[in-house]
Amino acid sequence: MPATLACVLRLEKKGHGGKTVTVVDGLPQNTAFLWSLASELKRACGTGGTVGEGRIEIQGDQRERLRTLLKSRGVAVGG
Repeated sequence: MPATLACVLRLEKKGHGGKTVTVVDGLPQNTAFLWSLASELKRACGTGGTVGEGRIEIQGDQRERLRTLLKSRGVAVGG
């Protein structure tokens, strides 16, 4: 049985110039996978973002949209 991907969504402001970012954390530490997923999530949300420290950061409060997108890809979402 294949391992299930899981992640945690949270909002952060500190260290982002007072702007809110949604952080997707707990994903595999595979840089190519993270950049590919980040690109897909940014396009779906219509906003910017980046990959940093083994996590994906998407600009703004995108928790509900990201939760739906990640669940449709078979990723268990917490937070």
